[in-house]
Amino acid sequence: MKRHFTPFVNELLSLFPCVALTGVRQSGKTTALHELPQPWQMYDLETATDYDVVARDPDLFFRLNPAQVALDEAQLLPTLFPALRVAIDADRHTNGRFLITGSSSPELIRSISESLAGRIAMVEVAPFMMTEAFSQAQSGLYELIQSRRLLTDFASLIPSATDLQQHHDYWLRGGYPEPWLKNNDRFHKLWMQNYVKTYLERDIMRLFPSLQREKYQLFLQMLAHLSGTIINYSDVARALGVSPPTVREYFRIAHGTFIWRHIPPYEKNAAKRIVKHPKGYLRDSGLLHHFLHLYTQDHLLAHPQMGHSWETMVIENLIRGLNARGIIFDYYHYRTTAGAEVDLVLEGEFGLLPIEIKYKQTVTLRDLKGIRSFIEEYQCPYGIVVSNNDRLGLVDEKLINVPFKYV
Repeated sequence: MKRHFTPFVNELLSLFPCVALTGVRQSGKTTALHELPQPWQMYDLETATDYDVVARDPDLFFRLNPAQVALDEAQLLPTLFPALRVAIDADRHTNGRFLITGSSSPELIRSISESLAGRIAMVEVAPFMMTEAFSQAQSGLYELIQSRRLLTDFASLIPSATDLQQHHDYWLRGGYPEPWLKNNDRFHKLWMQNYVKTYLERDIMRLFPSLQREKYQLFLQMLAHLSGTIINYSDVARALGVSPPTVREYFRIAHGTFIWRHIPPYEKNAAKRIVKHPKGYLRDSGLLHHFLHLYTQDHLLAHPQMGHSWETMVIENLIRGLNARGIIFDYYHYRTTAGAEVDLVLEGEFGLLPIEIKYKQTVTLRDLKGIRSFIEEYQCPYGIVVSNNDRLGLVDEKLINVPFKYV
């Protein structure tokens, strides 16, 4: 199953000596390494043999293997990074020499920032986007966003071959590759159960051995109900029976290990009073539904979290799509104390772009009061509404409806 980020990784390998693939466990990083052509050599640092080969003398290892070397789970060997810096600097003008991966972001990012700054490019590998799950080409929406020509060229969007039922299947199951490859409902339930256990006991407790396991496990369960909402750290702390700094650390760990996405508020040049608390959500809708014990479409559609779940699944697909193309941007949410809000605000090389997300098919102008006000206040050239309406077209002169199948 082809991944949309592959061309971007190849581009970075032509520009940098080293590229790092980061991301949540079981998102496809190791598979990407296995698909490297000859004469690339791969070393998996989770296996004792490969670990010993590299760890015995990292400097000598890189002298013997100066190019086209891939190292999986590189964060397991901290002494690797200073040696890698020396190896890169010995032939600084040759690009595409090393590819490393890592699942544990806090440890990996710290090692990279201390040893490899300016020598490495990073790509986040996330679970499947919807188009990847159904082996479809990525939508042209991202090219149009980047080119700032959405209002005049929206008709040139590449239609997706997925239908409404496929959208809902992806939403329910999430994007982790292995359950899609097995395509078995029973396996999917058992895989999710074991995935959470492995994440907690293998990753979290290894990285943070002093963490209160029971409290963090309860925190993970709470994340399913907090997903898509404004986060008040004091309220979460009271519910867990811990201090607000401890809760902030829990959120930092969840974001840093790629299961939670922290979305800060957009408060630049605001003339109105802005809610300054962050939002956040579990990045994979399948993981969210596992925590909520939602295994059928009917149960999902009847659940109080349905709207938040749909919103965050769409947001995650949008962010993954932009990342896969190497588009530089930041993301925010927007909400005023009066209640006006915008689900997602993107700011990058393409300018400022507000996006509103609705599950329903019929969206009225009254439903879009918040985003229309944002467009007017910040003089945005246009905004986007993502909905289940099958019609691609203008809602008003600065607002376009984009069916989810185009995302």
